[in-house]
Amino acid sequence: MSFPDKQQRKVCWDSRDRYWACLDDQNIKDSSEKPKACAEFRRLFEKSCPPKWVTHFDRKRDYEIFKAKMQKEGFEPIKESQ
Repeated sequence: MSFPDKQQRKVCWDSRDRYWACLDDQNIKDSSEKPKACAEFRRLFEKSCPPKWVTHFDRKRDYEIFKAKMQKEGFEPIKESQ
């Protein structure tokens, strides 16, 4: 697939957003989980976007969820041994 034009990018982003909304509805927090309820959305997402974009968007969603969790719950720094 060559670099997507404006219309192709819009289709890609729309399919990504619908897939992510389905994952949110299913309370899925990890991109490695692919519920059957979202299978059609995932298929459209993968069909509408270049493969590298799909990988990027999966990682991006995982990172955004992790970041929100860290901001909400905080973290405990690693104690250095002396």
